[in-house]
Amino acid sequence: MKKLIPTKKIPHSYERCFNDSCPQSHECLHHQAYQLTRGQRLCGPAIYPEAWAEGTCQRFTDSQPVQLAWGFSSLYRNVPRHQRAEARHRVMQYFSSGNGPYYRHHHGEQKLTPRQQQDILQIVSAYGTTDDVFFDHYELGYDFS
Repeated sequence: MKKLIPTKKIPHSYERCFNDSCPQSHECLHHQAYQLTRGQRLCGPAIYPEAWAEGTCQRFTDSQPVQLAWGFSSLYRNVPRHQRAEARHRVMQYFSSGNGPYYRHHHGEQKLTPRQQQDILQIVSAYGTTDDVFFDHYELGYDFS
């Protein structure tokens, strides 16, 4: 049997799917979130039946662990010194307003999803090569974005 996600890792705001008859339910992170928190909540974000169309679910999220990352210490290694501040500012803008989200991802309070990792490396690549550029830390986890 497939290992289930630890309940404490599921964000309270994560959408739950109640469709037990969905053929993808055993592989879906939304359905597993529901299964694990069943009976603990009376309301919250949910996936509606309209998400299921033409044989596939528009909100399906694979429940397989992904590689999460954090830390930017070597991210700007190949960026010329005179462009590092601008590159860092562009990465900060990616996270929206303020420095808080940037530093939460830098210090590991929040983890970068594979998509975020790709987007950030693309931003940095505009200033220099991303060959041999890595985030400081990696771990397996679940993409609850």
